[in-house]
Amino acid sequence: MARNDSNPFADEEINPFANNTSVPPASNSHLKPLPPEPHDRGATVDIPLDSSQVPCLKYTLCIIHFNACSKSGFCLKDLRAKEMELQAKENELKRKEQELKRREDAIARTGVVIEEKNWPEFFPLIHHDIANEIPIHLQKIQYVAFASLLGLIACLLWNIVAVTVAWIYGGGPTIWLMSIIYFISGVPGAYVLWYRPLYRATRTDSALKFGTFFLFYLFHIAFCGFAAVAPPVIFRGKSLTGFLPALEFLTSNAVVGILYFIGAGFFCIETLLNIWVIQQVYAYFRGSGKAAQMKREATNSALMRAL
Repeated sequence: MARNDSNPFADEEINPFANNTSVPPASNSHLKPLPPEPHDRGATVDIPLDSSQVPCLKYTLCIIHFNACSKSGFCLKDLRAKEMELQAKENELKRKEQELKRREDAIARTGVVIEEKNWPEFFPLIHHDIANEIPIHLQKIQYVAFASLLGLIACLLWNIVAVTVAWIYGGGPTIWLMSIIYFISGVPGAYVLWYRPLYRATRTDSALKFGTFFLFYLFHIAFCGFAAVAPPVIFRGKSLTGFLPALEFLTSNAVVGILYFIGAGFFCIETLLNIWVIQQVYAYFRGSGKAAQMKREATNSALMRAL
């Protein structure tokens, strides 16, 4: 530095072409803070970078928790209330389940069987589950008996069709009304009087149920045999499609006569099927010793009623 320098504190000249790596860059004391990162965590409190404006950490967390609760719609208190409500519902369901089990046990002790209707599947009317409820050595007999029940339904339906045609050709409305009565009373009667007793007899091996089946199934066989012949007893026999009215109609109207002959054939097949079923059931009944058991059960039942 020269002695005659007027400003000894002035900056020295720097050669722009010289290597200035050793010279530190100029510092800027007025740098702006970076913008905060965008985030969406449910909190709406913006904490400034200036340390003089930063609130207390506990206060900030309380505000964040309050905002989160206000957005989600429930807080810890609401969670506890819902938990207590669910616990109360669970206890109520357990109580109802225990009550239902107690009733089922009481019904089972009395011997009453609750049968759920499951047949036919599209419109359940009766309870029917041969594969799961009937012993395997009796399933064939039960299936054939069920086929005879369906055969009776088919016979009575065909009887309505043939008698309706006969009515159209001048047979009169009375025979048509009788055919409707046969169907309305015959189908439910057959199920209640002989098919259901046989079903329960084969399922529970009850001798009295077998006796009920034999009694009413004999009447069923007699009716099918009577219908196959259709003697002129009730309205000259034309309300049933038997062989005798078929021969009478064949001379006057061939269409009605053929329909009656087909109906008579259906009743004949039904009668033969019924005879096979009762033979098989009776053979099992005698072979298993159910006759003596039925006598004992009938005697005990009569004594109980007398007492």
